Amino acid sequence: MRRNWYIFGLIIIVLTLSVLADIPKGPKFFGKEIKTHLGLDLQGGTEIIYQADLSKSNDKSKDLNNLMNIFRQRVDSLGVAEPTIQQQGSDQVLIQLPGVKDIDQAIAAIGQTYELVFMAEAADATTGLALNDYYQPDYTLPGYWTPSDLTGSDLIGSDVTYNTQNQGTGQSEPVVTLTFNNAGKEKFAKLTKENLNKQMAIVLDRRIVSAPTVQAEITDGKAIITGQKDIKEAKKLSDRLNEGVLPIPAKVIAQQNIGATLGADSIKKSLTAGVIGLLIIALFMLIHYKVPGAVAVVALVIYSLISLAVFKVVPVTMTLAGIAGFILSIGMAVDANILIFERTREELRNGKDIVAAIEEGFRRAWSSIRDSNFSTIITCIILFYFGSGIIKGFALTLALGVIISMFTAITASRNFLVLLSKTKFKRFLNV
Repeated sequence: MRRNWYIFGLIIIVLTLSVLADIPKGPKFFGKEIKTHLGLDLQGGTEIIYQADLSKSNDKSKDLNNLMNIFRQRVDSLGVAEPTIQQQGSDQVLIQLPGVKDIDQAIAAIGQTYELVFMAEAADATTGLALNDYYQPDYTLPGYWTPSDLTGSDLIGSDVTYNTQNQGTGQSEPVVTLTFNNAGKEKFAKLTKENLNKQMAIVLDRRIVSAPTVQAEITDGKAIITGQKDIKEAKKLSDRLNEGVLPIPAKVIAQQNIGATLGADSIKKSLTAGVIGLLIIALFMLIHYKVPGAVAVVALVIYSLISLAVFKVVPVTMTLAGIAGFILSIGMAVDANILIFERTREELRNGKDIVAAIEEGFRRAWSSIRDSNFSTIITCIILFYFGSGIIKGFALTLALGVIISMFTAITASRNFLVLLSKTKFKRFLNV
């Protein structure tokens, strides 16, 4: 009995935290505001479709992915919350920017062809530029830099290997290799000769990828960059360098502003549908199962509050498809209670008392609840992995809803029924 009261206390704590998170202007969590993130179809914003020129590409899939990575960096600089950047067809990129109203500003920020450039130290601001670090936007590399004629078009590619540091101990470090074509080999040899013992900035899309120090003149067109702390950091640097090997031009082929009026109307209708669905389910449970049905309704309310809180904390970008997934999960949440109550009825028919029937009903229903929910979660994982943005939103909200429903059905409903079975209301629990 004491264990049940501990569980009851835990449920109350979780419910209290959920209610605080559900408040429209709730508390901040580690300095971060907890708020609902709305998708483009609900909040309004900008949608842009780019078509990439892959006519000179040897690996179209890789180069298009590199272009998308560059777009992500540029969109991040706009400060857009929960943008969508995904491939559409074989040579197009769809970009959705919720909350962005100025479509011309968005195109100006992300619509330029990127380029990898090698830069040398400059004397002052009149002959060079100040640059921001690629991975640390708040860090500014000291000094000024001037571009050379060595660009990504002169680079064959980059890879990661290991460089032996100590032959005696066998210790080694990951290094990033660069290989230049014939034209790039001559340019790189000249650049290293003129900047011996100086830093050289490798800049992609106006941000520094790396700034190694030139330790020797390199004439064979092959170089290494040391100083990477682990293989993961080295691989990341190599990927960024490979992104700049072949700049991919892209042009805007479609653009539109999506107004928030449609989103507001959709939210209103979706909330209405959700409330109606919840009320009908609650009415059915109360009529058919009476007091246990009321317990299930309470658990369903708890489920809804916890789900909404989780969606805000994760955060989950809510779209119409995501709301549909949540509403669907409401029905699935009460399904577990129905299985449990029907199993409990069978035990009561077999002559067991209410306490034993409840325990046995939960025990026997668990395998069915577990298997059905796990199969749904597996389906959601497949949809999330292979689906587009809209399908991913549906899969994510449905999967989270199913997981939370197992907590409310197996933990909350069960605990409430067990506690009631120990009181004078025991006689009203017959289902």
